[in-house]
Amino acid sequence: MAFEAVIFDIGGVLEITPPTGWQEVWATRLDLTPAQLLGRLEPVWSQGELGTLGLPEIERQTARALDLDQPRLRALMDDLWAEYLGTLNARLAGYFSGLRPRYRTAILSNSFVGAREREEAAYGFDDICDVVVYSHEEGLKKPDRRFYELVCERIGVSAREAIFLDDTPACVAGAQHAGMTAITFFDNDQAIAELNMQLGVNLSR
Repeated sequence: MAFEAVIFDIGGVLEITPPTGWQEVWATRLDLTPAQLLGRLEPVWSQGELGTLGLPEIERQTARALDLDQPRLRALMDDLWAEYLGTLNARLAGYFSGLRPRYRTAILSNSFVGAREREEAAYGFDDICDVVVYSHEEGLKKPDRRFYELVCERIGVSAREAIFLDDTPACVAGAQHAGMTAITFFDNDQAIAELNMQLGVNLSR
């Protein structure tokens, strides 16, 4: 099979995003259990993944749900974004960038409103691939088949011409269901070796 495109996930793949424990810290500060904290936030923040609420409204509803004043709201959101952005997986980002111009490349991310601006400022993803597609901008998210079809359309390939890399099994399965070849990310060595094998190349970044 001759592949024409390679598509990567962000969180847990291009970004290293270990848990920071911010939920437990804030639950303690607010005299809640972590489950209670997330129970109050989920109805609001789930709308951020699909872009049905803008970030200012999400912040307003978050403050109301947790009875936060403006300084504490800002501190909580800063902690959220610190975990969300993590740190750049520089080796894998270098490998991904090096696939051009031989392949068309894209990012497909289940995201949160505000992510594009922050990730571009921190990591410059627009500079290392052809297209970045975010769930909060499209109103779709993995593993919805339509989301995978959308990114293929944006880069002008069929699903069978694309390889997809993600760390979440359900999202890998969704890509396979959409007709892509999909690889589960475990670590850099494994992912790069599997991509090289599928692509028939020997890139080692």
